[in-house]
Amino acid sequence: MAFKFLTFCALVVVARAGVISGPALTTYQAAAPLAYAAPVAKTLVAAPIAKADEYDPHPEYSYSYGISDALTGDQKEQHESRSGDVVQGSYSLVEPDGTKRVVDYTADPVHGFNAAVRREPLAVKAVAAAPVIAAKTVLAQPAIAAYSAPLATKTIVSQPALYHH
Repeated sequence: MAFKFLTFCALVVVARAGVISGPALTTYQAAAPLAYAAPVAKTLVAAPIAKADEYDPHPEYSYSYGISDALTGDQKEQHESRSGDVVQGSYSLVEPDGTKRVVDYTADPVHGFNAAVRREPLAVKAVAAAPVIAAKTVLAQPAIAAYSAPLATKTIVSQPALYHH
């Protein structure tokens, strides 16, 4: 370990002397300044700032959105509206246990933020079962596992499955 430390110190001394870093500078010479590019300032275009005379004492807005993804089963909804200092809204989502959580909320300067949470069961869709044809499996040799498709009428396994451990 001491050898590595001494080698490192020797390299630092040689580099400071100018042997590795380039031509030696005399005591009266100064190194040329490095070229430096100032960072480019990126300006964001923002909405104009409202002036004091443009103050809206009674702001109003309303929005809503909904997501219903049949592939993943994701269902979400939200809507919110504001009238002055009073905000009212609700959002809902489907929980992993199959229930729908609905949150209704209000916010105002007098009562603060209040939310009421409730759960609703989802409507279960009745799905008619397709008729299943009995599958017949014929094994020529014993196999570790056999698979038969639900609508297949005949599955033949000719060689046993090989597993390497």
